Amino acid sequence: MATALPHVPPKQDMPPPGGYKKIPYLRVPPKSYFTGFQMIAGYVVVTTVGLGIYYLTAKKVKRDEIEMRSAQNVIFPILIAERDREFLRQLRRNRDEEAELMKNVPGWEVGTWYGEPVFKTLPEDTLVTPIFKEFYAHTDWKSYAKRAHLKLWS
Repeated sequence: MATALPHVPPKQDMPPPGGYKKIPYLRVPPKSYFTGFQMIAGYVVVTTVGLGIYYLTAKKVKRDEIEMRSAQNVIFPILIAERDREFLRQLRRNRDEEAELMKNVPGWEVGTWYGEPVFKTLPEDTLVTPIFKEFYAHTDWKSYAKRAHLKLWS
């Protein structure tokens, strides 16, 4: 048989002597570091310094923009000439590749259709700009796809 526990009377939870502390519910204002006049004076000082720095920086930025624009105006004709030279070089490579591919075809002349000029109404020395696919006809597919993607999105 189990032994019985002695009977302990329940202890009621009572407030501490003197009662509980008061619950703080009053507004506690934050500590003020600056007065209104000091804040306005600080704003004026910061704004003045900022405008001074902006003025000095804006002068430098404008001077740099003028220099860059001048450099671009100087180099632009050179870049256009290089682009045109590369374009003509690629046309020459295309003609050489066509001559190499069609050398065994009887009656084939480069730049014609079996001896017939393609553009009959144009003078012989006129440059006919090829269409995009024709220009990249003898390149690898990756170069064509990369350039086609660039051309479509620009």
